[in-house]
Amino acid sequence: MKRDSLGRRLPFTILGVLFLAVMVFPVYWMVNASLQANGSAVSSAPFPARVDTSGYQAAFSQQLGNLGTSLIVAIGSVILTLVVAAPAAYALARFGLRGKGIVLLALLIAQMIPGIVIANALYTAFNDLRLLDSYLGLILADASLGIPFAVLIMRAFMLGIPASLVEAARVDGASQFRAFWSIVVPISRNSIITAALFTFLFTWSDFTFALTLTTSDKVRPVTLGIYQYLSGNVQNWGPVMATAVLASIPAIVLLIVAQRYIAAGALGGALK
Repeated sequence: MKRDSLGRRLPFTILGVLFLAVMVFPVYWMVNASLQANGSAVSSAPFPARVDTSGYQAAFSQQLGNLGTSLIVAIGSVILTLVVAAPAAYALARFGLRGKGIVLLALLIAQMIPGIVIANALYTAFNDLRLLDSYLGLILADASLGIPFAVLIMRAFMLGIPASLVEAARVDGASQFRAFWSIVVPISRNSIITAALFTFLFTWSDFTFALTLTTSDKVRPVTLGIYQYLSGNVQNWGPVMATAVLASIPAIVLLIVAQRYIAAGALGGALK
């Protein structure tokens, strides 16, 4: 029986390993090329014969400010998204609002609109409001994509929260906001962390808004820093790959730390 079971699982295990190798290979090649002197994206050796950190030294000296800009914009977008989306999701889940179906449809449609379309529309508005080349402008733009997704995922989770918990808090004298803050928010922790993480990743990897809404070096996220490398004739890919590795670290760390919250937050609404 055990041999039969092992024989059935073995092909799927091999197939899974092959898929994993294909997905991980670009990451390995990025790290590999970043550690080779005068490395190339194509002609680098499969393994670095001698580890060279000059690419990382160049990346730190040239892109550290851009990494800081991306961090500020990403954290600002997460805060703005949660401040707007959490109460909105609670209202859509808890109250019988008129036009609630239309609002939900609008949120779904907002997820389907390409970012470049929104970026072009925002450029004109932000130019009139003098928000181009500003942290606030990028935060507002990135939050415009994060809020609809966050509302939908948090609402799905909040629909499963028993109404009796909120009603008990209201009977004890808590205001509607106090009940939301003290009861709903702690229970919805998984969905809130999930929404925050995806908003951070959306913003951290954003290129369209950064390219469209910035016209100078005053505010430049790391995605534009990498693009600036690639816009010229790249002779040494070490700094490019090193910057890409550094830009990947926050996303990898957050995904590893918050993976259990993501699974619970994404599936909580469906299971309940």
